[in-house]
Amino acid sequence: MSSKFVALLAGLMMAGSAHAQVIAPSPVVPPVTPQNVLVLQLSVGGPIRIQLRPDIAPGSVERIKTLVRRHFYDGLTFHRVIDGFMAQGGDPKGTGEGGSDLPDLKAEFNDLPHVRGTVSLARTNEPNTANSQFFIMLMPNLGLDHNYTAFGRVIEGMSYADSIEKGEPPANPTKIVHASIESDDLGQPAETPESIAASKPPEAPAPTKLTKKERKEMERNIEANKTSDAVSKMSGPGGQQQ
Repeated sequence: MSSKFVALLAGLMMAGSAHAQVIAPSPVVPPVTPQNVLVLQLSVGGPIRIQLRPDIAPGSVERIKTLVRRHFYDGLTFHRVIDGFMAQGGDPKGTGEGGSDLPDLKAEFNDLPHVRGTVSLARTNEPNTANSQFFIMLMPNLGLDHNYTAFGRVIEGMSYADSIEKGEPPANPTKIVHASIESDDLGQPAETPESIAASKPPEAPAPTKLTKKERKEMERNIEANKTSDAVSKMSGPGGQQQ
């Protein structure tokens, strides 16, 4: 995965500057819940908390949770870290060519922009080849938008991400000592379809259909308000005609 990933990112790094004025619209961010917070305990510095976004990348978030609960990421390094760009990890080989024993994922490109703190899945030059590797954006690069599956964003500990040892590979790579889902740490139950549905705000009631009589009454009120507005514009202080 490494060489292909490097070649593709090189072109996209240059593309990022060309698209610097284009800000991709971001979906409404859901509230932070422990069931969708990934916590990375690093070998250097404090923890990094990442809000996962199953609303825009459900398959990718489910993969991350599965691997985290297998302790797959524990002990793995950030094997490729480019200053001013991104920090990549999640490879058991530490070379950029490894992955899990699970099948590659179908791409879930979305509108979450690759700004500082965005977390995305790494892949080769083929869209549907993401597996376990991910990267944290250290600086914005919108040339990656709609080319990589963004599945979350750092909400706490970005300074620790900045401190990850740089290099390709680093001489003394920073390790993920332990990765966890925050609700697991707190002993809370995992999300279910029922709990997700219960957390959604209630839908607005459907508009009531007016009768002919009510519609005519509303039209009369609108006309009356227009007349009142016109009189107000003609009047000065105290209602004196100007």
